[in-house]
Amino acid sequence: MDPELEAFIPLLPPNDLTDPVTARKSLAAAAMAVPVPDIDGMEIEDRTVPADPDVPVRIYRPRQARGAVLWLHGGGGVLGDLDTEHRQAVRIADGSGAVVISVGYRLAPEHPFPAAHDDAYAVLAWTAEHAAELGVDPDRIAVGGHSVGAGLAAGLALRARDEQGPPIRFQLLNQPMLDDRQETWSQRHFTDTPWMTRDALTAAWRHYLGSAPATPYAAPGRAADLSGLPPAYVATAEFDPNRDEDLDYALDLLRAGVPVELHQWPGTFHGSQAIPAEVSQRQFTELCDALRRALAE
Repeated sequence: MDPELEAFIPLLPPNDLTDPVTARKSLAAAAMAVPVPDIDGMEIEDRTVPADPDVPVRIYRPRQARGAVLWLHGGGGVLGDLDTEHRQAVRIADGSGAVVISVGYRLAPEHPFPAAHDDAYAVLAWTAEHAAELGVDPDRIAVGGHSVGAGLAAGLALRARDEQGPPIRFQLLNQPMLDDRQETWSQRHFTDTPWMTRDALTAAWRHYLGSAPATPYAAPGRAADLSGLPPAYVATAEFDPNRDEDLDYALDLLRAGVPVELHQWPGTFHGSQAIPAEVSQRQFTELCDALRRALAE
């Protein structure tokens, strides 16, 4: 473990996903305690995307932005909202120069799959249709997120390919939650790692899927065909139960002919990019740089 990160472990909020209500309150309190970065020169607007039901979004417009990223927060599909993700969304917009459309998708267990997926896809379609209004190039729209948000982004890319939906320029997948089967080496051996344990992931998948079958749109690690997908950046953390399914997904994308940039961060754990440590700053900077490069090319 990176020594600087290790010092923060006792300060991490509880992450008991068997009790979603308490876990949501804990995350909200932790998010409120962290200062928001400088937003000088950035326009921030709350909107509602027409859907069934309507989907709340928060739009971050840095100066001279051309591309956009549909940004999907983490939290196992159980936690998180536009407010808890506000700091990260500001950092992504500021660091990448992209318009960030942060999605307030519905949460499980109250709203299991496909609720969050359908919400995100509705926002993707809306973003493509309203690109001119948003001031972005419709050919420069990316999808991205952290943890379950990255899994949602990967599922959107699969659905958009299958349904000839809105064109997606790029996938920004940070420590994605991809495979409900939890059969990899890291899932079997990293049972008590910081912030995200195997049991927490098991509870998250149980809430997220409900009684629905685990289709590739819900668990992209199950997809048999990854050809024709957008280029991807995949970041993994060394001490993360998700690590090996993420590495496998990146390799499967490569074997399917999809351009992939893969970075395995040694000494890190799930969600460590949000901690004010030196390695975390490098993690986040690289996420932003990868997005900037993809939307500029």
